[in-house]
Amino acid sequence: MSILVIAEHDNAVLKAATLNTITAAAQLSDDIHVLVAGQGCGAVAEAAAQVVGVKKVLVADAAHYAHQLAENVAALVVSLASGYSHILAPATAAGKNMLPRVAALLDVAQISDIIKVESADTFVRPIYAGNVLATVQTSDAVKVITVRGTAFPAAATGGSASVESVTPATDAGISSFVSQQLTQSDRPELTAARIIISGGRGMGNGENFKLLEDVADKLGAAVGASRAAVDSGFVPNDYQVGQTGKVVAPELYIAVGISGAIQHLAGMKDSKVIAAINKDEEAPIFQVADYGLVADLFTAVPELSKELDKLKAAT
Repeated sequence: MSILVIAEHDNAVLKAATLNTITAAAQLSDDIHVLVAGQGCGAVAEAAAQVVGVKKVLVADAAHYAHQLAENVAALVVSLASGYSHILAPATAAGKNMLPRVAALLDVAQISDIIKVESADTFVRPIYAGNVLATVQTSDAVKVITVRGTAFPAAATGGSASVESVTPATDAGISSFVSQQLTQSDRPELTAARIIISGGRGMGNGENFKLLEDVADKLGAAVGASRAAVDSGFVPNDYQVGQTGKVVAPELYIAVGISGAIQHLAGMKDSKVIAAINKDEEAPIFQVADYGLVADLFTAVPELSKELDKLKAAT
């Protein structure tokens, strides 16, 4: 039983979500192949080959894979599908865009966002914003699955898989890359950060997010936001944590001015420790918080920053 994992990358670096997906694949079989589709992506292939548990890395290097457009990558995956019992990809924006196309072309049902592998044909996935866990069994010949990265640890490095080229599929020619706007930041990426401090509608405006950025810089943390803050235009949408944003599980999650709507909780409630600051003592966020402070954030956050300065000076 061979498993195909679709690597997520930027042609230079293998994204961390791929390592979590490989861990899930390892619970199904010890014959794991990783597909790297890109242009000039040799470094990514070498990185994938060093992941423990990977037996083979397949490389499709072509100009029409430069930006991993979903239509083109899906056609490539389908062309390789006959040799695999399971096809896995991270449940990221890229995976959610590409893998449903694979499932449709193969005429099978996709199983999305799994958090546990019960057996080769049975998986657990959250539904209703994580309030219910569904155990799903499939009889499809090829299982097409997206994996929630926060539910599985990252696979270790130290392997030595073989690397071989595969013939690229034909350019579908039905989509093209136009441009992208990326937020530049020296802080950790949200899904990989050990500490996250997030702000909600209670921040009032985007300028006030500087309070959180100050604390984040002192903690080496990433800055996140609730959907309400993003929809209000306070911060870019790649800050969004929640059911329709990024799902995170850091060691420490600090929620500031966030009421705790169910959609936000779905994206962060698996954090190891949750601390909340909110002036409303009835805010739902306190129901999941390990530590809660009922206070005005515009007083509490500057005080937190000063205490961090004192702690740094003392050490």
